[in-house]
Amino acid sequence: MPVSTSQRVATELSQIAPRLRQARQKKNVTLDELAKATGISKSTLSRLESGLRKPSLELLLPIVTALALPLDEIVTSPKIEDPRVPQKSIRADGRTLTPLSNHHGEPQAYKMTIAATDRTPVLRRHEGYEWVYVLSGRLRLVLGEHDIVMAAGEAAEFDTKNPHWFGATGTGPVELLSMFGKQGERIHLRARSTRKEPGG
Repeated sequence: MPVSTSQRVATELSQIAPRLRQARQKKNVTLDELAKATGISKSTLSRLESGLRKPSLELLLPIVTALALPLDEIVTSPKIEDPRVPQKSIRADGRTLTPLSNHHGEPQAYKMTIAATDRTPVLRRHEGYEWVYVLSGRLRLVLGEHDIVMAAGEAAEFDTKNPHWFGATGTGPVELLSMFGKQGERIHLRARSTRKEPGG
């Protein structure tokens, strides 16, 4: 059912008390200090923060002034942006990349499609960590002395300072998820190698 205006107002008012407490604690201000700065009694401030006292502009204005906060930060909820990431595919080195990250920091996430004809290893190295997860098809990963074939559902992570390349193998294209960061954290997911270790 749609939320009525009165319900929205009631919800906003109920959030003022915890926002006041969080704002004061974030500023490392005690109730005694805030009482001295605003001229509002400690008991009134405590009741405001616990929701037992109805907030009014007469009370809120000196509090936000003392805490050096905009009034909007206390009386309105922060705006929630549309969380969806625009699906704009780009082509790079013959591969189709669809960014899955909306932020400009790291790590960056991509969905990648590699054509079945992209199967000639060209090893490269650079700073960072990369994590890949195969969605469909078969992926060949060459990493230093390792030559690994990965199927759908398998994942690998590696330090990109090591010589590496990955591409398609089999009869069709391969789709994968990739996360990369120049200073990225390791994700601790491993691929299974098709090569048997000595004695294995």
